[in-house]
Amino acid sequence: MINRELIRIKAVQLTYAYFQNGNHNIDNAEKELLFSLSKAYHLYNTLLLLIVAVTKMSRKHVDILSAKAEREGKTLPSQRFAYNKFAVQLEENIQLREFVEAQKDVWAERSEFVKNLYLQMEQSEAYQEFMASEEDDYEAHREVWRKLYKQFIQNNADLEQTLEEMSLYWNDDKEVVDTFVLKTIKRFDPANNEKQELLPEYTDEDDKEFARKLFRATILNTDQYQRYMTEASRNWDFTRLAYMDVVIMQLAIAEMLTFPNIPVNVTINEYVDLAKLYSTPRSGGYINGMLDTIARHLINTGKMMKVMPEKKSKK
Repeated sequence: MINRELIRIKAVQLTYAYFQNGNHNIDNAEKELLFSLSKAYHLYNTLLLLIVAVTKMSRKHVDILSAKAEREGKTLPSQRFAYNKFAVQLEENIQLREFVEAQKDVWAERSEFVKNLYLQMEQSEAYQEFMASEEDDYEAHREVWRKLYKQFIQNNADLEQTLEEMSLYWNDDKEVVDTFVLKTIKRFDPANNEKQELLPEYTDEDDKEFARKLFRATILNTDQYQRYMTEASRNWDFTRLAYMDVVIMQLAIAEMLTFPNIPVNVTINEYVDLAKLYSTPRSGGYINGMLDTIARHLINTGKMMKVMPEKKSKK
């Protein structure tokens, strides 16, 4: 689940913190980076458990309505959502249960939040259509949860505040992690029962090494990378730059030089996107131009053995 997009985000955050906090212990900083990445996987499991928590809340609601209906001799309420086939499979998932055994049940402590979330879902068009539909196959049960997740969990300011209270590490993780939860919902197969595999902590084991190498190369070669910046632009003036811009460019240079199989344009695009997210409104365009210039300088001086497309001539 932890992919290179998330690794780059964490590397930017932790590199910036490393140079700002004055405690320059690279081993401790690397441990903090890996711990921060592991917390993103913790968030992935926590969001899957939120689906389970809402489902359990639905059952409590149905039990109350059923008891009332029995007393009054009325028709019992539908249990269709309370025992949604996808949600039940997720609840019984072995890997998720192992996670719960190792961690406390965070949603049990926030039952009021879960209840309000369920009540909002209950009023939605997706929920109402699911309850009224005669289709009872697994796909219909899984699809309603995909819709509800996108509508009520993916973009939910109250949930984001609640998650921030749980862990400061999750401030910038949710948007990326949401995509993995939705991917997981889509991958669930009823034939796998409780043995359905969740996404692994790392998409590729090499990604953990990618995180270490990227972070260490950036820290250990800071002075050299800043010299490359200066060589590439004689008009370079660090005092006019947001410090985050400098950090982002150092990481980009580290990636260019340390990982020969990653194309230069891929690296530039990734860090331009991060500049738009973490730095000033004008940083994206500025960093794009600077990284292009720096990359061509590194190639032309023999410091980097990669290729870049020729610049288009101005007509």
